Amino acid sequence: MSEWTLQQFREAIRGDEPTRYLIHDQDSIYSADLDLAIKSMGVKILKTPVRAPTANTYCGRLIGTIRRECLDFLIPLNERHLRRILTEWVAHYNKGRPHSSLGPGIPNPSVALSAVGPYRHQIPRDHRVVVKPVLGGLHHEYQLAKVAA
Repeated sequence: MSEWTLQQFREAIRGDEPTRYLIHDQDSIYSADLDLAIKSMGVKILKTPVRAPTANTYCGRLIGTIRRECLDFLIPLNERHLRRILTEWVAHYNKGRPHSSLGPGIPNPSVALSAVGPYRHQIPRDHRVVVKPVLGGLHHEYQLAKVAA
């Protein structure tokens, strides 16, 4: 079984983009020979702690979000297409998608958000809502823009 896993890594870890780390758990499929072969590819192995089920929760949460919000609705035609989809989705995730943990806020907004009035639900007279489709309209980003005089 570890030979099959090693072959999968050989196909995934190519020289076109550097892979620095491989994070894996303590599953028996990751044998010492497999780790040695992966290290020979120049990849550093990071193992999650034993009996620590929450050690990989952030990664698991992100992968689940990518699947639920993006890949469940799109069919990548090839690796290049998948990379283009994920590049656009990551930009949306970090610069346009509200995160409830931020109250709701955006981690790295592309434009400075300013207070335009005492009530957030009222659009000022000199502003309008601008909609930007993301991933062909799968998601949308909204922002206020000043109306030209």
